[in-house]
Amino acid sequence: MSKVVIIMGSKADLEWAKRISDRLEQFGVDAILKVASAHKVPLECYNIIKEEEKENPVFITIAGLSNALSGFSDAQTYCPVIACPPSSNSFGGADIYSSLRMPSGVAPLVILNPENAALAAAKILGISNEKVQKKVVEFQEQQRAKLKEDNASLT
Repeated sequence: MSKVVIIMGSKADLEWAKRISDRLEQFGVDAILKVASAHKVPLECYNIIKEEEKENPVFITIAGLSNALSGFSDAQTYCPVIACPPSSNSFGGADIYSSLRMPSGVAPLVILNPENAALAAAKILGISNEKVQKKVVEFQEQQRAKLKEDNASLT
């Protein structure tokens, strides 16, 4: 079974991680949940990344405020990293810039919706896993069918 590593900056991000892992499950993808702050325990974070990248080629990071976790993680691995910071009204929402503005050579993808972060991870895994790809296609077909039904219900 395919797996995605979700690294949370703190256990306070667990509910956000659950939304991601629940959607991953729909695609037949397991989530490995970890807690490691790039600010507070960078060596532990580094060790998790290096250990997990051997078998699990996609990471999703969850950290708000000053999101060093996503950039740090991306700079340490050849695997794709998806930053999915929890929604926040801190600083008028401007803390999102810590997820968007990265130095050269550091390129985590930023997806704000947790279910969509899971979808992106499944699409990445689906490139080399036909079972996951099939579930992504089925999901997309269900989304299209729902829109057609909604449209038909209006006429």
